[in-house]
Amino acid sequence: MTSIQRAIMGICLGAAMALPMSAKVQLNPLFTDNMVLQQQSRVPVWGKSDCGGKIVVTTSWNGKSYDAQADSNGRWRVDVSTPKAGGPYKVTISDGDVTTLNNVLIGEVWLCSGQSNMEMSVRESQNFEQERIEADRYTNIRLLTVEKATSTEKCDNFKAVDGGWQVCSSATIADFSAAGYFFGRDIHKYRNVPVGLIDSSWGGTSIEVWTSAESLAQVPEYRDQIAMISTLPATPEERQQRYIDDLAAWEKMLRERDKGYVDGVAEWAKCDFDDTAWRKMDMPGMVQEKGEKYFSGIMWLRKIVDIPAEWAGENLILNMGSVDDNDVTYFNGEMIGRTEGWMAPRRYTIPAANVKSGKAVIAVRLMDTGGLGGIGGGAESLRLECEGKGEISLAGDWSYCESLNLRDVPAMPVNTSFWPMPTFLYNAMISPLLPYTIKGAIWYQGEANVDKAYLYSDLMKLMIQDWRKSWNSDFSFYMVQLANFTPLQTTPGESTWAELRESQTEALSLNGTGMAVIIDIGEANDIHPKNKQEVGRRLALAARAKTYGEKVEYMGPMYSGYQIEGNKIRIYFHGTKGGLMASNYAAIANGEKNSGEELKGFTIAGPDRQFHWAKARIEGNSVVVWSDEVPMPQAVRYAWADNPIANLYNGIGLPASPFRTDKWNGITRQINR
Repeated sequence: MTSIQRAIMGICLGAAMALPMSAKVQLNPLFTDNMVLQQQSRVPVWGKSDCGGKIVVTTSWNGKSYDAQADSNGRWRVDVSTPKAGGPYKVTISDGDVTTLNNVLIGEVWLCSGQSNMEMSVRESQNFEQERIEADRYTNIRLLTVEKATSTEKCDNFKAVDGGWQVCSSATIADFSAAGYFFGRDIHKYRNVPVGLIDSSWGGTSIEVWTSAESLAQVPEYRDQIAMISTLPATPEERQQRYIDDLAAWEKMLRERDKGYVDGVAEWAKCDFDDTAWRKMDMPGMVQEKGEKYFSGIMWLRKIVDIPAEWAGENLILNMGSVDDNDVTYFNGEMIGRTEGWMAPRRYTIPAANVKSGKAVIAVRLMDTGGLGGIGGGAESLRLECEGKGEISLAGDWSYCESLNLRDVPAMPVNTSFWPMPTFLYNAMISPLLPYTIKGAIWYQGEANVDKAYLYSDLMKLMIQDWRKSWNSDFSFYMVQLANFTPLQTTPGESTWAELRESQTEALSLNGTGMAVIIDIGEANDIHPKNKQEVGRRLALAARAKTYGEKVEYMGPMYSGYQIEGNKIRIYFHGTKGGLMASNYAAIANGEKNSGEELKGFTIAGPDRQFHWAKARIEGNSVVVWSDEVPMPQAVRYAWADNPIANLYNGIGLPASPFRTDKWNGITRQINR
């Protein structure tokens, strides 16, 4: 016995009281029946057993056995050699007791990650019933979903939905990632190999939560957060209590800084407060859509109403629609209700003792913590009622005044007991997958980062490099550019979504990356477009071309440069296979290449930086852009809106990516500078 073996034996004997004498080997949920291992690779297999124990892993495709010895914590790992795609095979793991993994395939393994558009299931996509039935044809596609979890520290294990890998079928496909499945299905079809798909996604999350602390600490904007996170308690219960304490202190600070309060009294809610200098805003609605585009913080709203004589001494019901985010509501200076919760309906009772005939004032202290904020619902939802005696509409002009902007105070505490903070999902939902061999990753995320779109390019590149370093592999990485969303663009202007798309495009400077442009298949009223089949197809085109070397075009026209020619600007593109054309997705899906439409989506600006709708003409692989209103053009933008009217495609039916020729500060750089 060597000295090392004697040391391990001593440690194990010391732990014997705490460990069963012949514990069955414990495997990460990546290693179950039906799994897919990456073909033609050295693939790690790992788990836990008795400390110091011998583990033997045997693979049926070559009959080879691989030995390992568990360390003092019971951890072990072996690297097995995999053949070309095929199967099914068996893998046995023995530490005295034998565990056999059946129906194992060798093929291509892809990680699918991001926020809700990656999480969105096949059940929620278009043509679900047909897709469900057809799923039975693809039993060589295997599915693994990582259960949602957060952690302040890196984890080495996770919980899998249904315990592990599932065979694709009509019974298992419904709740799996639609974008991931349709991507994997195309890889399976065109490469004729088994495909393993690992879905690790969480709706509403930002890119920072998927990045390790070591990498994120390199970004100045996140250093303080990373330092704070390192001080958080380990358990959710302890983090919940800290949140309660921090939130109480933060709200106390807000009240002290809120100009609407004087010595703790709501002066701006009083009936005799003079609000004649306040501006007017039509309610209900979101304040950012009614003239206060960059507002985030506390705003007071006041409305004067005339109470009929017959209502005096009666209980009244105040319907306030659905407020975003929080409100404290007053009637003649007396608080009648408060609610915290995004878009929760508000229905408050005004006690009869407070109701007198004549002038009355309703005041609302509205708090918006980010994004849109205001009073939601239709005009009919904003009203004052007296049972059996009628109602008064409160829709229309309200007086308003901003009392505190959140940019001027420390950030609101976040409940870290359940909501993912920066690094939390890397720790709990990415780190446990390491070092399982993958061919690449697909990524659909960005909506949660539009408020800081200018920073996203750096964060995207950082996360890709972070993951590649973690896996010790320069694997392929393909992302989905944000789809069109919100009402159609009607006037040229700035756009946070366009800035985010630009940042996504900039991340393509990294080797081994690609992007599916879907600016033509979004839905104005739904942030989750249902046509995930086309999303998966376009992602798969990138993988087929760049990862697998197929002779297929995977990108639409991409801006490559411009030249000013008198009162016109010529835009150059690459990705123009088949030429340029004006068309639309519906026509292309029906096999109509060129719909004969007028080219749309271009705007042009002169030295004043004011953009105007432009005329555009295709000339070979370039587009000439001009406007009679801009005699000295300086810059051109295309599809520069949350939901642009745009129709430039290449000859094989892939849309042009939005772009701009200028580098002028946009919305997010102005907001966050």
